[in-house]
Amino acid sequence: MNDEVRVPTRMIHSKAGLIALALAACTDSSSGDGAISPPDSGITARFQQHLDALHAGGIVGVVGEIDDHGTRIQAHSGVAQLGGDQPVPLDGHFRIGSTTKTFVAVVVLQLVHERVLGLDDAVDLWLPGLVSGNGNDGAHITIRQLLQHTSGIYNYSRDVLPEYTPDSFAQLRLKHYEPEDLVAIALQHAPGFAPGASWSYSNTNYILAGMIIEQATGHDWRAEVDARILKPLQLSHTSQPVDELDLPAPHANGYVRFGEGVPLVDTTGMNHTVADAAGALISTTSDLLQFWRALQAGELLGAAEMTEMHHTVPVNDEGDVRPGSSYGLGIIWYPVSCGGGYWSHEGDTLGFSSLNAVSEDGSRAVVVSQTTVPGGPAVDAEDIQLLDDAMCADGSSAP
Repeated sequence: MNDEVRVPTRMIHSKAGLIALALAACTDSSSGDGAISPPDSGITARFQQHLDALHAGGIVGVVGEIDDHGTRIQAHSGVAQLGGDQPVPLDGHFRIGSTTKTFVAVVVLQLVHERVLGLDDAVDLWLPGLVSGNGNDGAHITIRQLLQHTSGIYNYSRDVLPEYTPDSFAQLRLKHYEPEDLVAIALQHAPGFAPGASWSYSNTNYILAGMIIEQATGHDWRAEVDARILKPLQLSHTSQPVDELDLPAPHANGYVRFGEGVPLVDTTGMNHTVADAAGALISTTSDLLQFWRALQAGELLGAAEMTEMHHTVPVNDEGDVRPGSSYGLGIIWYPVSCGGGYWSHEGDTLGFSSLNAVSEDGSRAVVVSQTTVPGGPAVDAEDIQLLDDAMCADGSSAP
């Protein structure tokens, strides 16, 4: 997004935070299907400290959950609504932003396993003539390149998101976009590089991936995510809105500050067709933990498809992704201080920022949702340290 409005350049992927009121923090633990973590355990205390630091650094509300070999820890800090006194609900729904991309990539890879489509199929094979003009050519871009952000196609969000301002939000929050509308915006620009020649994060890639899913199956990408992931894993708190404006209850409100000195704008209720397959899903920490652990445990993809998903390329996107990271097919590899690394796909959208990490074998995972964007250096650093500590707890390495 445009630096002038201080909204994330890559909708649904950068970190979030701004200076707000220092409000009281609260904590809890939950067993879910696993054991209750002792409230005085070291990992619980460190986790709470990180959430409190994020809140003190400007996040109105933050909620997180860790699953460590079946032992689950939940914690929260801040409030559900600015000016209120209700804590962020531990089971609250939030927009997951670009974490949606991992769900979409899983569906595509399942279709590859079923030989419905191939990763090296040209985009033009499935969407004839759609990607054309200004040097764009779908005949020379593959599905793999879409999923890995090596297509060179311009990120439509760089044009669309700056339109959201404190004055325009009330009207634009109602606006419906068709996927074709978003692709058309991107194709007004020349590609950043020849397909496969470099890497650059572009939400347009996943809009196209969602359209290909529909062409290949006859069903909207949301329906395929539901049938192939949500129902089998019983992720009953994950939803796929189209024009619905509101989040399911319970939820905390999301906020954006569009510039320095500008009051926070409540962006909770808005039409997320602006994100579509690049970032429209809604979920909870518990559902996302179950998704990440199932994915890494091999419950959603076969060995060949997991290998494809985890084949990464270095990233070089103007500092938006941390040094040392690399991008697979809808998934990111991040190194950790204790050696090794973890898999992830963070997500930002207007008002919500989500963090996540999962070990190689799925035995340990963490999910955090923050309700204020954009962030600053202090919040970004806290985010990184939180995930590093969670995945390196007790000196163990993740993977």
